Amino acid sequence: MSRIEMNVVPMDWTQMELVMLFFGWEDCEPLHYWGPGVRDSYIIHYVHKGRGKVLMNDRQHMLTKGQGFLILPDTIVHYEADEADPWTYSWFGFKGVQAKAFMQRAQLNSDHPVFRARNEAALDGLYQEMVQVSGRSGADVFTQSLLYRLIAELIASSPEEEGKRQPSSTKEEYIRQAVRYMENRYSQKTSVLDIAQAVGLDRTYLSGLFKEKYGKPLQSFFLEYRMNRAAELLQSPMLSISEVAHSVGYTDPLLFSKMFKKVTGMSPKGARTKSAETSDTR
Repeated sequence: MSRIEMNVVPMDWTQMELVMLFFGWEDCEPLHYWGPGVRDSYIIHYVHKGRGKVLMNDRQHMLTKGQGFLILPDTIVHYEADEADPWTYSWFGFKGVQAKAFMQRAQLNSDHPVFRARNEAALDGLYQEMVQVSGRSGADVFTQSLLYRLIAELIASSPEEEGKRQPSSTKEEYIRQAVRYMENRYSQKTSVLDIAQAVGLDRTYLSGLFKEKYGKPLQSFFLEYRMNRAAELLQSPMLSISEVAHSVGYTDPLLFSKMFKKVTGMSPKGARTKSAETSDTR
């Protein structure tokens, strides 16, 4: 078995949307495994050759060349190389206040942790590119740029992005346009009417489409989207609650606190305290 792992110069991930922590390569022996266990960062494994299996959330996934899987923080995972054709994979570990949001865009989660690369050549060479820049001046910046390339490839490989290359229903396309608009404008003063006008639909009709697909009207969907982003930002102790409020489109911190508690069941201060306590116990 051949294994290589390289750590990246540490950066304060609580202040950045994405930070590369480490990356590596492993040519596994038959039945080589890891877990069951948990990790405290996001880790992407990409299979260059061979086969193996991943067990997460009581679901087993079989992988082969050109596929990969995501390990999420604090999620129990077990993965194992095939006995007859053991896999060789590279891995990339990262954190950041927007890491969860990027994985959501790539449609990767504990129920659906597996992806198939749209561009295998790009992911096949990514590890070697990181090795090549690791000894250069400004290696941390070069590595960050490669991390963003990895995330871009994951998003491009997602079922939603693949679906855009195929005919889709008009309703689905309207919903996708609305979600993209929210992703780009949630940090600004944006209303449900703004979203509907951007899509070109009546507000009530668009809200009905969200109710049909997600079980909640557009206004509730957008509020939860904003508060989920706020919860991620509250993990950074360097941002005040007022700054977090402004970052998700609220100029009134008191209104923000009221909406945050409505969605999460706790105050922003309480959420921050709980997050800090959880981090201290790891």
